[in-house]
Parts: sequence; C-alpha cells; structure tokens
Amino acid sequence: MRGTLDESATADLIVVPLFETIGDLRNAAPIMREYYALPGIAAMMGRSGNEQDVMLGYSDSNKDGGFFTSNWELYRAEIELVELFDALRRKNGLILRLFHGRGGTVGRGGGPSYDAILAQPPGTVNGQIRLTEQGEIIASKYSHPEIGRRNLETLVAATLEATLLHPTQSAPATFLATAEALSEASMKAYRHIVYETDGFTDYFFAATPIREIAGLNIGSRPASRKATRAIEDLRAIPWGFSWGQCRIALPGWCGFGSAVQDLLATDANKLALLQQMYREWPFFRTLLSNLDMVLAKTDLAIAARYVELVEDRELGASIFKAIQEEWARTQDALHLITGDAQRLATNPSLARSIEHRFPYLDPLNHLQVELLRRFRLCREDHPGMERIQRGIHLSINGIAAGLRNTG
Repeated sequence: MRGTLDESATADLIVVPLFETIGDLRNAAPIMREYYALPGIAAMMGRSGNEQDVMLGYSDSNKDGGFFTSNWELYRAEIELVELFDALRRKNGLILRLFHGRGGTVGRGGGPSYDAILAQPPGTVNGQIRLTEQGEIIASKYSHPEIGRRNLETLVAATLEATLLHPTQSAPATFLATAEALSEASMKAYRHIVYETDGFTDYFFAATPIREIAGLNIGSRPASRKATRAIEDLRAIPWGFSWGQCRIALPGWCGFGSAVQDLLATDANKLALLQQMYREWPFFRTLLSNLDMVLAKTDLAIAARYVELVEDRELGASIFKAIQEEWARTQDALHLITGDAQRLATNPSLARSIEHRFPYLDPLNHLQVELLRRFRLCREDHPGMERIQRGIHLSINGIAAGLRNTG
C-alpha cells in the first residue's frame, strides 16, 4: 500500500468489512487496527466523510459455536472495536458505525429489535445504528405503511434511549468473567453434539427437511458453499430454517444448559450471581428472553416424529436422546435463573398467540413427516411425485408462517 495513496486520494465507495465467524469476531479489532495503520488510509477516510461502517454477522458465528457463544463473541468484538475507534476518533476524528447483519431466527440475531438495541454494549450506539431485516421479517414488519412506520419508530426510540439514557459504564467484571466462562462451556457442549458426535450429519439430513428446503427457490445462494454434506459448509439460513421446521430449533438454545450446569457444579453460589446478571444486565436479560421464546416454540414430541425418518434407528434414537437431554438442561437452567417455570411467563401476549396458533400448526408437522417419508421412498418418475413435492413445499411455508422467526 505504501506509495499508492497520494495526499488527494478519496474513496467514494467505502469498504465495509464483515466479521462473522468466531475467529473473525475475535480478530475484528486487530484487523481494523492494522488496516488504519497502513499509510494514507486514515487521511483518505478523513477526506471521504470520516465514518467507517463495520458489519458484524450473527449466522456463521452461531453455527460455529452455538447461541450463547455467538452473542458473547459479538458483544466482546463490539467493545474492542469501540475502544479502537475511540482512539482513532481522538487522533483523526474517525467515527465508527456498527452494522448488524441480523436474520429472522434467534440463532441468526433475531428477536425484538428494541430489546436488541438496548442490549448493545455501552458506547456502541452513538445516535445511530445500522441493521438488516431479512426474510419474512420484511413482510411482517413493513408490508403495511402504518405497521412499517410503527416499527421504524421503535428502532428510532431504542436508538435514542441507548444513546441518551443508558449508563455508559461497562458491566461489572464479575458479569463479564462469568459470561466468558459460560461461553467457553456452552461452545464445548454445542460442538460436542454438532461436530463431534458420530453420525450427526446423517441424522440432520434425515430428521429435518434440509434436502427438500435446498430444492426450494427461496434464496439467492445454494444451501451449501461446497458440494458436500459437511455442516461446516452448510449456509446458516437453511441450517436454522431446517431445525425450526422439525420443532427443535437447536441453533437457538443448544449448549446453554450444559454451560450453566458446569458453572454451578464448580460453585453453587454462582446461581445468585446469574440471577443478578439477569436482573441488572440488559445483554444477559435479552439473551435469556430470546432463549425463552425459542424454547416456547419447540416441541420434542413432534420432533420425535421426524426421528422416524432416520433409517439407522439406533443412530436416530441416540442423537435425539442427546438433544433431549441438552434441551432439558437448558429448560432447567432458564428456570433456575429467571424463577419462571412456565415459558413466556413475562410475555403473556406472545404466550396467548402461540397457544392459539399451534393447534393449527401441529397437524402440518405430522403431515410433513408423512410427505417426506413418501417423497424419499418414491422414484423420480413416480406419477405422484410432483404432488407430494408440492405438498412438502406448502407444509414448509405453513410451518414457517406459524412459527415466525424462521428466516
């Protein structure tokens, strides 16, 4: 780069880096520090508006390390970027704007936008924030002018509140250290199930409609980055979407229960600290609120029907048992911390909505299982193949519409 930028160089199109995987997020601040140490870059940015967007992705970090670790690494990356750009602002006047690449599912950064903005680390929302709205969220939030206006007002209100009313001090060191310990244990438990369990990939491709979703014309890119069935190569949208369809929603909770269990096994007194974190730390409270919503939308009795699609019965039963056990640990952990035995106890309107929707939704799951079974047994030239395939696609659409937060 030395010598390529003269004193009059400007950039009409500013490069926006994206940090998405766990490794990317951990290296976000060092990479940006090295970038602005290049000769001429800071001066060029000063002549080009002096504002730098940095995009943070939620999807691949979740697929890498699970729900809690993804959110924690994003939180840490934001703090480190703010510290870096505070120094650059004092030196060069450079302003940071964080760009959140959120999706519809909780596993991809979804959930109530108002709460998500208020849960950002201190100093990261300085009068502005940038975020994406994707999938069915666009239709549900912005298809009608009045509803769209209401949602935009909510975003503006949250941005103003986070900027003007929230305390600027960081969370207590004990909170941060506990979150770090939870993240480490959560990622270990998540990766043990998803990446280190023999046959998990076979289970996933059999017990979810991932193969049929991959054939739908609903995305701009193929379901996998490479022509393999490796979880590492699978794109995050079909990964999360498939787990939602079979009513497990694994990317939205897996690992957290084991992390809390491990923490309390070493020191039972840590429960009081976790309860304090829930009461006083917006980041942790929002995380658990989203976890509560995801668990409320799971149904392992229905999920058990999808296990019937796994040809290796022993494999299917073994992996589903591991998922059930982690789900139970997560339920127990949430109960211990929040004190609420029932899901959505603090959100009765959503609880009522789910109660009214699910009697119509559950039969679609049972229908989908039967259609998947028939479709996978049929030859390609079977005369009823097209009708079965269309039935599967309709069931996918219906379940997604009923669950929401799926894309």
